[in-house]
Amino acid sequence: MDKSTCLEVKGLSKWFGGLAANLDIDFSVEEGEIVSVIGPNGAGKSTLFNCITGFYKPNSGKVSFFGKDITKFRADKVCNLGIARTFQIVQVISDMTVLENVVTGALLRYTRIGPATEKAEEILTFTGLIDKKSFLGSELTIADKKRLEVSMALATQPRLLMLDESMAGLTIVELRNIMNLIKKIRDQGMTLIVVEHVMEAVMEISDRVIVLNSGKKIMEGLPKEVVSCQEVIQAYLGDKYRAVC
Repeated sequence: MDKSTCLEVKGLSKWFGGLAANLDIDFSVEEGEIVSVIGPNGAGKSTLFNCITGFYKPNSGKVSFFGKDITKFRADKVCNLGIARTFQIVQVISDMTVLENVVTGALLRYTRIGPATEKAEEILTFTGLIDKKSFLGSELTIADKKRLEVSMALATQPRLLMLDESMAGLTIVELRNIMNLIKKIRDQGMTLIVVEHVMEAVMEISDRVIVLNSGKKIMEGLPKEVVSCQEVIQAYLGDKYRAVC
């Protein structure tokens, strides 16, 4: 593996009974890239995230992080190594404040509350939530909950950040804000893998795009190549993209 390769997935398959949620998937992500994973509902995108981050164990294949085989690692060990993620259904601690949520993430790297709190406030300033640090998680809008979940992931100080539909259900203004945040995160040297349905965002932020359908990778390439692929148009994008072909 090249020194600059952050993540490598080789021959990854995950079965649930007789259903192949992921089937023989290969791809790699270079350090500093934003790679988006797209595809219709049920394509296997979240299953792929779960296999990479230790929530599921693949039936076959291999996942390597900076050359280290992490295929059988538990989720907590994967996070400790430097892979953090968000979830399709937002996961924040509703009865804790915004600051306390982020401190919880920071305690992965700090043994004392003081330094963890200092780090959490630094991250909330970066993500634009510092003015809401005393709000309970339950008091936030969906957009702010998504931003908080990103903040919690950043507090673990990852090298690879994996975002599962962090832009779904947002207004145009909220969408632009989260896209700008993703770009800021990458500008800090972070590598990102993004599962997303909002194609306008995918086209703008992605260095490369991977397309899944029925558990298989059907395409990988630059955003402009992906939206010009007839198989991708037929499987996922629909007729409105035929004009660009």
